[in-house]
Amino acid sequence: MFTMHGTMKLFGWPTGSPAAVAAWPMWWAGVLEAILGVLIAIGWYVRAAAFVACGMMAVAYFWMHFPAGFWPVVNGGETAVLYCFAFLLFVFHGPGALGVSRR
Repeated sequence: MFTMHGTMKLFGWPTGSPAAVAAWPMWWAGVLEAILGVLIAIGWYVRAAAFVACGMMAVAYFWMHFPAGFWPVVNGGETAVLYCFAFLLFVFHGPGALGVSRR
């Protein structure tokens, strides 16, 4: 799902229109979402990728959603908060038994 958020921003796939190339912040967020989503999905450098993705989602929430209100359900930021805490879980627990870079 996180990768698909990136592909929507980069290519307009599966829905939407793509952001202009190198446009700040949407295109760059799409690049990170696509790359980090693939890394986390295959289990390669999961802790590092999840750390960056967690920070990215925290910034997205406080920069884009929080000014519209405190509660995530009210300001539309529930997806960003959910991703942030899910990635935080991966930071501490790693890729699991099926990850490519498991230890």
